[in-house]
Amino acid sequence: MKRTLGTCYYPEHWPETIWEEDARRMAEAGLTWVRIGEFSWSRIEPNPGEFHWDWMERAIAVLGSYGLKVVLGTPTATPPRWMADKHPDMFAVDAEGRPRGFGSRRHYCFSHKGYFAESQRITRAMAERFGGNPHVSAWQTDNEYGCHDTIISYSPAARAAFQDWLRAQFSGDINALNEAWGNIFWSMEYRDFAEIELPNLTVTEPNPSHVHAFKRFSSDQVVAFNRAQVEIIKEFSDAPVSHNYMGRITDFDHFKVGDDLEIATWDSYPLGFLEDRVGATVENQRKYARQGDPDFQALHHDLYRAVGKGRWWVMEQQPGPVNWAPYNPSPLPGMVRLWSWEAFAHGAEAVCYFRWRQAPFAQEQLHAGMLRPDSKDAPAMDEACHVAYELQQAPDVQPAQAPVAIIFDYDADWAWSTQPQGQGLDYFGLILDHYRGLRRAGLTVDILPPNTRDFTGYGLVVVPGMMHVAEDLKAALAASGVEVLYGPRSAARDANFRIPTAPLPPALPGLDVTVSRLETIRPDMPVPLAGGGHAMLYLEELEGEAEVVMQTEAGAAVALRAGKQTYCGGWLDEAGMDRLVAQLGEAAGLAMRKMPEGVRTRRTATEEFWFNHNAGPVETEVGLLPAAGVLRIDL
Repeated sequence: MKRTLGTCYYPEHWPETIWEEDARRMAEAGLTWVRIGEFSWSRIEPNPGEFHWDWMERAIAVLGSYGLKVVLGTPTATPPRWMADKHPDMFAVDAEGRPRGFGSRRHYCFSHKGYFAESQRITRAMAERFGGNPHVSAWQTDNEYGCHDTIISYSPAARAAFQDWLRAQFSGDINALNEAWGNIFWSMEYRDFAEIELPNLTVTEPNPSHVHAFKRFSSDQVVAFNRAQVEIIKEFSDAPVSHNYMGRITDFDHFKVGDDLEIATWDSYPLGFLEDRVGATVENQRKYARQGDPDFQALHHDLYRAVGKGRWWVMEQQPGPVNWAPYNPSPLPGMVRLWSWEAFAHGAEAVCYFRWRQAPFAQEQLHAGMLRPDSKDAPAMDEACHVAYELQQAPDVQPAQAPVAIIFDYDADWAWSTQPQGQGLDYFGLILDHYRGLRRAGLTVDILPPNTRDFTGYGLVVVPGMMHVAEDLKAALAASGVEVLYGPRSAARDANFRIPTAPLPPALPGLDVTVSRLETIRPDMPVPLAGGGHAMLYLEELEGEAEVVMQTEAGAAVALRAGKQTYCGGWLDEAGMDRLVAQLGEAAGLAMRKMPEGVRTRRTATEEFWFNHNAGPVETEVGLLPAAGVLRIDL
C-alpha cells in the first residue's frame, strides 16, 4: 500500500468562496486525505431535527473534484447547546461531584442513555446521507476518546450502569462480589447491587477492587459507545472506519475499541507531549524542546499498529507550535519531515497534518497549521511538500516483524493507577523505560496485546508490570522457547485485585521465584546494583532457587533466571536497564548496537531507518547524521 499524506480541514470555519482554492492547494502539495466533520454538529443540525447537509455535501464535492479523499468524522465529541438543554443531565461528573458543563468539547457521559441514543441518531443520519458518496473513503468515530480526562464519570447515569454491569459480571450473586472484593474488610459488605455507589467522595481510599472494577466498567462503556456508531456506519458504507486515539491516554482499552475498527489512528504532538505527558527530566525537556522525545512517538506508533492489527495512521501530526502545553516552542527545521518519516518507518499508511489553516478565532488560535491565518504558507508546508515528493520517489515501506516484543495491557495500567504504592509510579512509565532500553540497544520493537498466545518469530518478549497475568499466558510464554522478561509487579494480583496466596506471586511455571516483600523508594534514595546502575522507586525482595543474575551491592537478589525466563523485581535506571537488555539480548542471539544519545533506528523488511533527534549533527556508524536528519539504508 502506497504511503500518503493528508490534513484536517474545517470547511464550516471558512467562506465557501475559498474552498476550491484550498482544495487546489492541498492537491498541489501532494496530499491525498482530508478529514472533515468531526466538530460540525451545530452546523449540521442547528435545531433538533433540522438537518442542513447541503453545505457538507458541497464541501465534499469540491474536495473530491481535486482527487482528494475524505475521512468523514461523526460529530459526537461536540454536542450542540440545544442538546445540553434537551438532556441537562448528560454531562460527565468529576470525582468531586461537579458536572463538566457546556463551553468546550467532550461534554458528555458515556453512560447517559439519552445521549447514547442521540449519538446513534446523528450517526445514522450522516451515514445514510454520505455512506454511498464516492469521495467519502474512510470514517472516523467521534474524536479523541479520553482527551481532557473524559472517560471516568461519577454521574447518576454511570452509577446505575455500573450496578447493572456488576450484576452481569457476578451473575447476580452479591455474595460472590463481596467475597471477590474482600468486603468483610471495614464492614463494606453489600446486601444488593443497588447499594453499590461509585468509588469517589469516600472518607479515605475506597476498596481497590471497587476502583479497578469501575475502571474496567468505564472502559467497556467506551467500547459500547464506539461499537454502536460503527455498526450503523457499516449499514450504509463499505469504507473503513477508524478512531483517532491520543498519546498516553490509557483510561480505556484501545485494543477492545480497535476490535470493531479497520484502522487505528492517533494524534501525534511531539513537542506538546514532551512537557505535558512524557515525564521527561528538566534536562531532557531542554535538550529535546524543539524535537520531541526520541521514543515517545515511536512507542505509540508501535502500540497503535498493534491496536489496528497492522493498519494505522497518524490522523493529526503536529506541524508547528501548539497552544495547550506548558511551553509551546517551534519545531527545529526538518522535524516535521522527521516525524512523518518516523511514522512511515513504523508502518503508517498515512500521515495527516493538523490543521490546514490556523484558526483566527476560539480556543485554538495559537495552534499552528500548514497555512497561516492569512492563508500564506506556514513553515510546515515546505516540509510536507518535501515529504510528498520523497514518497513519490522512494520505494514503499515494507513492514516486518520485529525481533523483540513488549506486551501492553491497559488493565495493568488501571491496576497501577488504582494502587501505585508510591509517587511517580505508573505502568505506562514502566513500559516506556523498557521500550527506551530496547531502543538504546538498536532494537526494533513490536507491541503485542495481552491476548497474544503465539510468540513465534520473536527472540525476546518483555512483560513489565502486568499486574494480572492469565494462567494460559504464563503457560504460553513458558512453552514458547523465547527469552521472556517479567518486570516488577508482574502477576501480583488476581482478576479481582486480590493478592494470590497459594502460592504467593508471581507463581510462574518453571521459574522458582517468590516476592516476599516490596518497598517503594524515594527518588533521592536509589539502591546501587552490583556491576553498575540502580534500582529506583520500586524494589521487591525476592526468594527462590532460580539463578541470581542481578543483585544489589548489598547482595540482595534483583533479577532471577531459570531456563529462558527472567523475573526482575526492580524498576531499573538507564544503566541497570541497559545491562539487563544486553544480557537478555545476548541470550536471545539478537544483533544489538549501542545507539548514540538521541539517535534511533527502525528496521523494516527492506530498509533500515536512522533518525537523529538531536539539535546538532551526530556521527554514527552509518555516517554523519545532520540535526533532524533521516537516513534510509537498503538491506
